[in-house]
Amino acid sequence: MSAAPQLVTLAEYLDTEYEPDCDYVDGVLEERNVGKRRHSMTQGLLSSRLLAESGKHGCDVLVEQRVQISRSRVRIPDVCLVSKDNEAEVTQRPPLLWIEVLSPEDRWSRIQPRRDDALRFGVGTIWIVDPYLKAAWIARLQGGTVPVTDGVLRCAAPKFEIPLTEVLPE
Repeated sequence: MSAAPQLVTLAEYLDTEYEPDCDYVDGVLEERNVGKRRHSMTQGLLSSRLLAESGKHGCDVLVEQRVQISRSRVRIPDVCLVSKDNEAEVTQRPPLLWIEVLSPEDRWSRIQPRRDDALRFGVGTIWIVDPYLKAAWIARLQGGTVPVTDGVLRCAAPKFEIPLTEVLPE
């Protein structure tokens, strides 16, 4: 029988640096799969591709940024896009775009709660990218989660269109 997880206060979590960083869900620290080479390459390619155009949209690209989505939850997307005026050390407003890059160990059962939390928080678009299957999905509150069938990742506000081939390593 495993021991019950030790509860941590939000204040303690926010004042502590974890390596690697972890999500905070209702007092419990949840490890994140931070990935391997392909995960890291995809995260870097997505970040640099968004960074190249973010200035003209008045946005900042943040990597592994803590986002406080409720009083008792902090999630960390792999990459997110926030408005330039969103300068808090821990983001407390919905990112414009939230990106999850899957690791080989990731399962939909782990991604779904993260996706649902972000959508409930008000994130308009979520990209879920699997560099191992070379597949992606786009999630929106209106429209659900749909596979990217035409090879293009899209975000409506701000308007971004990125071919999947540009962010998946060979």
